[in-house]
Amino acid sequence: MLPLGPDPRTETLRRLQALLVQRFGHIERAAAEWRQPEWVLVQGVIGARTKSEVSNAATDRLLQRWGSWETVAIAPLADVQAELATQTYPNVAAKRLQASLASLIDLRGAVDLTHLAELDTEAAMDWLEQLPGVGRKIAAGVMNASTLDRRAIVLDGHHTRILQRMGLVPPKAGTARAFAAIMPAMPEDWSGAQFDEHHLLMKKLGQTWCRPSAPDCPNCAAQALCETGRRRA
Repeated sequence: MLPLGPDPRTETLRRLQALLVQRFGHIERAAAEWRQPEWVLVQGVIGARTKSEVSNAATDRLLQRWGSWETVAIAPLADVQAELATQTYPNVAAKRLQASLASLIDLRGAVDLTHLAELDTEAAMDWLEQLPGVGRKIAAGVMNASTLDRRAIVLDGHHTRILQRMGLVPPKAGTARAFAAIMPAMPEDWSGAQFDEHHLLMKKLGQTWCRPSAPDCPNCAAQALCETGRRRA
């Protein structure tokens, strides 16, 4: 069988990244205290449909009030829900968080993810996904956005929608399927930090031009690379 050659999507992703950096500039990574794997896990579990800066502040409040994630796990549910009042779904977020932390304590004896450093990326994400409330997006976030710094692309709703519209993943792919589809196309020389920046730039694109409804294709930096954008030209 003849080799298939390089994935053409890889060059599209490289060109896309350059266009997004030109439009938005480079993005600095989160502060060190926000890159502990356990912190990233909590932020992900409570963050559904909530802006990152709001979830970041809520995560900090939890730790400041109770002092440790182990204490958050056993705090009165109503108190945790009240502390998460800024989240889009505070009651659901609190229940999922306590369930996730309790499960982690059962498995590890503490809210401790240091063992993930010894696992390959896919195995580590599979391990994380056994925790309540943790799917592929959160697992990839823990691996990539934390000090683990792995090459795992985080796909939120914005990022997945853009990939679908561009024709880079199947049109109805959910997060796990989109992750499996796009990872082979990610440039091999990109570091974990570049994966992180790419996701954050894609998120900005989804919040500005490639919105869920009424996308502004004519002004979008990625229009020339996008199947949907070219049709709307």
